[in-house]
Amino acid sequence: MASKAEAEGPFVSWYQNRIGDPSTGDEARGYWVFALGALLGAVGMLLFLNGAPAGALREWGIVLASAGLALVFAGPIIRLPIQQRATWLVGAGLLVCAAAIVWFIVAFPDSWSTRTGQPTIVGLYGLGLVLMAVAGVFVPILTDRADLETRASALESELDELRRTLADTEADEADLAAAVKDLRGALADTKADEEDLARLADRLRQGLSDATADEEDLAAQLRRLRTSQSRFELFEDKAGEYRWRLRHRNGNVIATSGEGYTRRHNAENGMQGVRRDALGATVLLYEEEESLPEEEAEFEPVEETPSEATFELYEDKAGEYRWRLRHDNGNIIADGGQGYASRQGAETAIDRIRTYAAPADYLRPDPTAFEVYQDAADEWRWRLIHRNGNVLADSGEGYSSRSNARRAVARLRDGIGGMEFETYEDSAGEHRWRLLSSNDRIVADSGEGYSSRSNVEDAVERVREYAPEADHLDIGQAVFEVFEDTAGDARWRLRHRNGNIVADGGQGYADRSRAWDGIESVKRNAANADLDAE
Repeated sequence: MASKAEAEGPFVSWYQNRIGDPSTGDEARGYWVFALGALLGAVGMLLFLNGAPAGALREWGIVLASAGLALVFAGPIIRLPIQQRATWLVGAGLLVCAAAIVWFIVAFPDSWSTRTGQPTIVGLYGLGLVLMAVAGVFVPILTDRADLETRASALESELDELRRTLADTEADEADLAAAVKDLRGALADTKADEEDLARLADRLRQGLSDATADEEDLAAQLRRLRTSQSRFELFEDKAGEYRWRLRHRNGNVIATSGEGYTRRHNAENGMQGVRRDALGATVLLYEEEESLPEEEAEFEPVEETPSEATFELYEDKAGEYRWRLRHDNGNIIADGGQGYASRQGAETAIDRIRTYAAPADYLRPDPTAFEVYQDAADEWRWRLIHRNGNVLADSGEGYSSRSNARRAVARLRDGIGGMEFETYEDSAGEHRWRLLSSNDRIVADSGEGYSSRSNVEDAVERVREYAPEADHLDIGQAVFEVFEDTAGDARWRLRHRNGNIVADGGQGYADRSRAWDGIESVKRNAANADLDAE
């Protein structure tokens, strides 16, 4: 808001800034009229003294000096706190003086006496000065003080009424501002509620979409279970024994009975046993054929095999709880690789190992494979992994269902030749890449940064080379991986489908076969191992 001085005009503002606060606007304006008159008078005197008689320089000296005298006379009167009619009378005096000065300009020098002057012009000029004198002297004297006080009282009353009106207006404005603030708060609350409802609706839609996708996946799995691409063939061999074989529609023999049966009924029982047991059978890997058990040797399912190891729960020097799985021979065959803030957290981790280890799949990229998994946010993702454990590429985004993630992998494998790799430097100064589809959508990225441009370009070439031929691996709840660490040793880890490392071997092995042996030891012993808490 502008100040009073600014509202009165620039001259009043300058007066306030350079001299002081004026009581009225006329006080400041009167000063500037006086200052202008003094300046004009000084200039006029200089011109008059340096001009020749009847010359133009002397003419303008007289004009400026007379104008300056009138203004010097009027300025102090304007500054006085007098009535408005006195100010008007000063203005009339200035106009009369101005008329006399204009008449002088017309009359000089022909009708002007350099000794006595022109009486009429001088008289008119004098009349202007008299009018200003009357305004400054007689008008205040003749003004009735009581009348002034009455008028001042009336003005004061009007001012008080204006102040009360202003106060009421300010109160109404404050009430209005409070009401506006309340309305804005209510609107913000409404918007927040609307946003909460929108987020809830989005979660419900996402949940419905996920449920629909899971239902589709389950239906597809059931269809695959019910609709086989193979058939069992029961026949009698040349020796008169009954045998069976499982043959794919492409002609390949997938499995055979391996032995002949003297009765057809026994062969049919063998086929039924395969149908019944194959789906839920666990996998036990043997690196060499010589280490296979005898065909007649019986075995117990993995989850029922007595354990030869014990889980040890302990508190480390940092006050965190850790676990390790120790074999009866004293060797540590697995550990958590991380500490837990509470004992319960470590016990929960042990329960996960007991649950996941025995049925966990083997992840054996040769040399690379696409892995589809579910992350901590229950979204499905894929990544391209090398057999050394390095992640070459990942989806960069989550999908609502496993089938959508698998379709994304298929599109990448089939269409990578027509997609564009883009390399760039991130805010941390690391080099990264991303893969763009024809519509400029990011379908894959490096997932990690590289120290140099050449390294990221090498990574792009590896993805170009491996992606089209990489296998597609779906994992269940967890998967065992064997990878090569920075020292060149083979290590294993058990990774949940959400990407978290559940357990690792805790040590490196000189060759990969020993890492797989370590995995088999955990598979056999983790499920039923006792817990020994220190």
